[in-house]
Amino acid sequence: MTTSDKIQKLRKESGMSQEAFAEKLGVSRQSVSKWESGASIPETDKILAMSEMFGVSTDYLLKNDNINTSKTEEEDLTVTPKEEKKRKFTPKKIIALVAAICVLITAICVPAHFGGIKETWWALCGGKVQYPYILVHGLGGWGESTGINNTVTYWGSTTGDLTVYLKEQGYQVHAPSVGPLSSTWDRMCELYAQLTGATVDYGEAHSKEHNHARYGREYTTPLVENWGEKINGGQTVKINLVGHSFGGATVRLLTSMLEYGSEAEMNATGDETSALFTGGKGNWVNSVTALCAPHNGSILTCVIDSIGSVAGFTDSTQMLVSLCFGIANIASPASGVYDFMLDQFGIGAVSGDADDVADAFAGVTSLGNDHAGYDLSPDGAAQLNSTIKTVDGVYYFSYSYLTTKDGSLLSGQVPDGGTLPLLYPTALAMGSYKGTTPGGIAIDETWQPNDGLVSVISAQHPANEEWTDFNADKIQKGIWNVMPTRKGDHGNVIGLNADTDETQRFYTEHFGMVDELKR
Repeated sequence: MTTSDKIQKLRKESGMSQEAFAEKLGVSRQSVSKWESGASIPETDKILAMSEMFGVSTDYLLKNDNINTSKTEEEDLTVTPKEEKKRKFTPKKIIALVAAICVLITAICVPAHFGGIKETWWALCGGKVQYPYILVHGLGGWGESTGINNTVTYWGSTTGDLTVYLKEQGYQVHAPSVGPLSSTWDRMCELYAQLTGATVDYGEAHSKEHNHARYGREYTTPLVENWGEKINGGQTVKINLVGHSFGGATVRLLTSMLEYGSEAEMNATGDETSALFTGGKGNWVNSVTALCAPHNGSILTCVIDSIGSVAGFTDSTQMLVSLCFGIANIASPASGVYDFMLDQFGIGAVSGDADDVADAFAGVTSLGNDHAGYDLSPDGAAQLNSTIKTVDGVYYFSYSYLTTKDGSLLSGQVPDGGTLPLLYPTALAMGSYKGTTPGGIAIDETWQPNDGLVSVISAQHPANEEWTDFNADKIQKGIWNVMPTRKGDHGNVIGLNADTDETQRFYTEHFGMVDELKR
């Protein structure tokens, strides 16, 4: 019998369905199905868990049996006392017994922080694999490899380069650039290509639907070596995804796509489908952290006309671009260094002032809804959420910020004194807005507390996904662990007009917590 046969046999003998078995092991039903079909092999920790669950050895589960089918069952059971004695005391069995005893003694004697047999085995095989952190910027942002980052850093902003600081603390950190005004789907495809070192493939079905090129830029070197592969005693190389603002939607969609794939893309291209869309890779991600992410959209898109009259913008596109630069702490794109990465639409680096950029972006928005503006609206976010599902084996965390308070003479919420001046009018308008979106979503007073760009209720968790308040003693996988709301505006969490020590401490404490989570 093969490993897959044994798993199926033991499960059925225990009277468990695939769903019940998957729940006990903390994996998806699809994972169990792949194990039993022989399409994949369980990870080391799952083999250990099954060994304890069924009362069998790991050797039994992993070793394929070579049975001599020429013997009948009766013949096989008919042995002399001498033969039985030989079977019991073969050198091979003695060696196996001694090895098992050594492993047990080692596990008992190892310091407690090693975590028992599993982590002891990892230590003997070269150490516990460190999962890299991938920082994904929001609307209008950029990564560490772009020219503008040499002048103004997105991650760290006025507190200094956060990626440099975190690397000095021993963390593996990457901050890639994805399309600052592109749709969640397109940004996801660009992120995956950089992580794996490949040409961006936006998907045949998606590209045809939105009338843009299927392929984008080529990345020859992967950001994460051996991503998804097993090294050091069978440990899978995973990543921790961190998304600020619109980056939250990007990392959520990537994680969901890795596990569940896209039926439309597989139907469109068959064997030529990018591995991004084929599914079965949800275990490549360890955690997802969303910072001030508009999970349910931003009501800023609903009140943009009133904002324009206050702030002096002539149209929504001009305002969107201006806010992009403002939250990223630049007045306008420096000539030749701000890259909008809209290659699929024939737009790359744009030089000049904000008006030039607005013209470029207006050209994209006029082609349909494959852009950030639509995905940021409550209606667009609801449509996006209908395509995203959490993955059972992934940890999810969300942080919301609040820069408003109850108004004394005015109804609703008003900005507090520490709000970034650029965000003051947006925070004020969002704090008093009520209405209904074109798609029929009711916006009531629960949406009014905000960080200047995103309502607290939107940043806490997607409306259609399971969540729980964060409990350090019971951090759960597969659902959103919602952190307590913090004081500050939309830019404080990335270091804009923030305290340096506080900003750096926030990331090291969160990363330290994630690194200690059970694998």
